[in-house]
Amino acid sequence: MSAKDTIALLAGGVLVVSFIGGTKSSPATAASPLNNTSGTLPGLAPITKDTDKVSARTLIKGLRVKDRGPKTGYERTRYGDNWADTATDVPYARNGCRTRDDLLARDGLDVKYRQGSRCEVVSLRLTDPYTGRTIDWRKEHADEIQVDHVIPLAYGWRMGTPRWSMAKRLDFANDPLNLLPVDGAANEQKDGSGPAGWLPPQHRIRCAYVTRFAQVAGKYGLPVTREDKNTMLAQCR
Repeated sequence: MSAKDTIALLAGGVLVVSFIGGTKSSPATAASPLNNTSGTLPGLAPITKDTDKVSARTLIKGLRVKDRGPKTGYERTRYGDNWADTATDVPYARNGCRTRDDLLARDGLDVKYRQGSRCEVVSLRLTDPYTGRTIDWRKEHADEIQVDHVIPLAYGWRMGTPRWSMAKRLDFANDPLNLLPVDGAANEQKDGSGPAGWLPPQHRIRCAYVTRFAQVAGKYGLPVTREDKNTMLAQCR
């Protein structure tokens, strides 16, 4: 297959288009989380309509609440190897590409792949939902864009994931619903915090962010702390 050939795959009901050593230049228009329950649409658009804020608050109100447990025993490897394509029951699973590359391709503009590869992203342009800045990214400066777990893995560990099967933890760590390519510095500032401890610097995205947080928590039956739930509700007034 030549560098200009396009492969179209229908995987898990999602159309995934890969370019062998080429460029993906189609617009990555950010989607509202309320219209993106699979996590396969790009980005994170603000929630601004009052009716949508009501829907977001209804979603958040349905979350279970519990106290945060200890971090004892937590290691990244408890969720599998970093970005390995080993999950089984989420979009993009077992498609032959690392999860990080799948998410860079989902959200980036002018995405370029390594020559001869349909997976390895080497450059792109990203409008970061957390800060609003535009990042012209190259792989040699990989950490400038990091793929954030909306619900951090360490947070999940403290809220109950040690009791999950390894397969469920793998899905949680590689589910595109729980993943956003973002400004690396903002992601490092967030660390393992819930919404009560950290929110995106860009205020207009905060309702969308906590809505996505609630979607992931609801999908996996993961509780949140009372403080986090109250903070989430406050973002969508």
